[in-house]
Amino acid sequence: MFKTNFTPGPSQLYVTTEDHARKAFKELIPSLSHRSRQFEEISRSATEGLRTLLNIPGDFSIVFTGSATEIWERIIQNLTEHTSHHLVNGAFSQKFYDTAVQLNRKATVTNADLGKGFSESVAIPSTELIALTHNETSTGVSLPLNVVSRIRETNPEALIAVDAVSSLPYPDFDFSQFDSVFFSVQKGFGLPAGLGVWIINQRCIAKAEQLLAKGISIGSYHTLPSLVSMAKKNQTPETPNVLGIYLLGKVVEDMNRRGIQTIRRETEYKAAILYQALDAHPLLKAFVTEPAVRSKTVVVADCGQHTEALTNHLMKKGMLPGDGYGTHKKTQLRFANFPAHSKEQYELLVDSIQEFNG
Repeated sequence: MFKTNFTPGPSQLYVTTEDHARKAFKELIPSLSHRSRQFEEISRSATEGLRTLLNIPGDFSIVFTGSATEIWERIIQNLTEHTSHHLVNGAFSQKFYDTAVQLNRKATVTNADLGKGFSESVAIPSTELIALTHNETSTGVSLPLNVVSRIRETNPEALIAVDAVSSLPYPDFDFSQFDSVFFSVQKGFGLPAGLGVWIINQRCIAKAEQLLAKGISIGSYHTLPSLVSMAKKNQTPETPNVLGIYLLGKVVEDMNRRGIQTIRRETEYKAAILYQALDAHPLLKAFVTEPAVRSKTVVVADCGQHTEALTNHLMKKGMLPGDGYGTHKKTQLRFANFPAHSKEQYELLVDSIQEFNG
């Protein structure tokens, strides 16, 4: 049985998750009513902890959904009437675009080759919503924050939604540069899957209310106004993943004690030593060649004909790498670099890669 899960999600559980889960079952947390005072306190603790950890401004609301995939749909339903524009450079940014098309929006797209990023000069047509993927999980490409700032500067009227599913809590976001950001908990937060977190500002809420006033359908039980209205009471419209919200609050509390700056420094150290090992290896290489767009949280290795052998080599040492995605499934491996992965685990991973000779 592997000891360290480096797949990009569901990934390695945070070190304290099991203990928190045991306590939750002992205290019957999974069977709590979502209208109880105890649940309201659990919800409040999770959202306040996230505000501290990610430095989320007070004028942003935090709501819970079933997944980040659901949030793609909710964003298109609630924040667009006609148009959205998507920067696509991998499978997950493509799926965000596909969601808009399936919902009959006039969605447009700017494509980049797999393994490539976008520059500050990327052209954005007039649109209601700009959909950005901060970290493309399928390819290990990150969107530099200066590019996000430039897009905000040149498109002040459009709403900007950022998919940060496989990057948070690492990035130090300036929330004034966008209107919506979202993630799910089974990646960077080291938790079981089944919970999405959607962070939105007042411009998003106003847009949803405008669409609703026009008689336009913006969904059913999870419309943005209903989510926000219930969140103000530390509640949800429906019975949520109570256990997931409880565990999120507890792990975020642990991360705050650890310190976000420590988490960021360790993330950068781990990414640096893995990229260094790949760049120096005679049989392997990093898929993303441009340092400025290399993800710190999902490192993708081009392994070619050595993919299966490297997988077996690592698994014998108790490490489970993530498969490549899509057309690269058999020629690449993906390595998550989340707060749940310790420096020692990463140093062992790097040592094992360095000694691999096919």
